[in-house]
Amino acid sequence: MHALISRLRYASVGVAVLLSGCNLEVLTPKGDIGAQEKSLILIALGLMAIVAIPVIAMTLWFPWRYRSGNKKATYTPNWSHSTKIEVVVWTIPAIIIVILASITWTSSHALDPYKPLESEAKPVTVQVVSMDWKWLFVYPEYGVASVNELAFPTDRPVNFQITSDSVMNAFFIPQLGSQIYAMAGMETKLHLIAREPGTYEGLSSNFSGEGFSDMHFKAIATTEDGFKDWIAKAKATPLTLDADSYKSLAQPSEKAPVAYYGTVTPGLFASVVNKHMGEMSHEAANHGEMPMEGMQMDMHHHEDGDAVSSNITPAKAEK
Repeated sequence: MHALISRLRYASVGVAVLLSGCNLEVLTPKGDIGAQEKSLILIALGLMAIVAIPVIAMTLWFPWRYRSGNKKATYTPNWSHSTKIEVVVWTIPAIIIVILASITWTSSHALDPYKPLESEAKPVTVQVVSMDWKWLFVYPEYGVASVNELAFPTDRPVNFQITSDSVMNAFFIPQLGSQIYAMAGMETKLHLIAREPGTYEGLSSNFSGEGFSDMHFKAIATTEDGFKDWIAKAKATPLTLDADSYKSLAQPSEKAPVAYYGTVTPGLFASVVNKHMGEMSHEAANHGEMPMEGMQMDMHHHEDGDAVSSNITPAKAEK
């Protein structure tokens, strides 16, 4: 028994050492969404601990209590049932599951990544394209773009429009919350807000090939003046992001440095989405899944006139 206790002590020390080296960014949120998700994590852990902690304690206590050397313990080899125990081991988990289900239902709607954040401040729109193996951020309202660096003002919602020009990735800023997938030929949406200035780590949380481990970016939350200065710095860059320069940028590369583009061709993000949508449509047609002549394409536009998404729906068959 002393050996068991000694091993448990060593194990606890090892766990403490491992955790001391972890940077649990998800538990140090800097925005509204991240703070609510932290609360969900802690509530779920607390509810599960109601079962886990007693089970762990009893796992240690039972061998000690009913060891062969303890003559005071009741020996009942034919015991097989206890109504009281059955009630406890079924009722408590059932109650926890009902509570977790209720929390999951309400939080799934409250924290829907497609749901715009309520704020009196004007949102900032950022169009995100994942590549091999870097991130492109386009600011359609300002006509600039950046690679592997994202900037936005604090206390203003950021409306992300996300797609991929390669395989599927997952856009994630742990301290702001809510990861969401980036997929070719599709546009996903995410709404975040930062409440504290700082530089936060951004990453892809979905394996996407050789350069995945270095597919990081800096998310800079700054003041309004700081954001204006960042936009001005980007505008001052002579580089232009047009069809040719984008084609070069989209080539696979690892550990891509931060870059800025002072001019961006309007509608670039929509062209990336539509490029892959066309490829998928042709592939579906070749497999006989949906005839090309039987499809209708509807384009949705923002106020600035740039198409941002496309929905393909089958046309009604002629009678």
